Amino acid sequence: MQLPDEVVQDVRNRLHRVGGQVRALERMLDEGRECRDLVGQVSAATKALEQIGFRVVAAGLQYCAENPEEAEASGYPMETMRRMFMKLA
Repeated sequence: MQLPDEVVQDVRNRLHRVGGQVRALERMLDEGRECRDLVGQVSAATKALEQIGFRVVAAGLQYCAENPEEAEASGYPMETMRRMFMKLA
């Protein structure tokens, strides 16, 4: 299953932001920032990564719902998508 171009672009944008958050964490460590500041930044990066996962799974679920036979033939039956979703939940 190939992701639609708009989903790929959205995921790339989100990954870019996560990369910035990770770089900010490195700077914060170098600066000796407080533990609570670090944890807040880790939390933000974690949430952003979760959103990326949900965006990808949502696109897959939509594909399965709109093209059930094609999805199954390409190795993405609805049950596989359900398991992917549960990994994120």
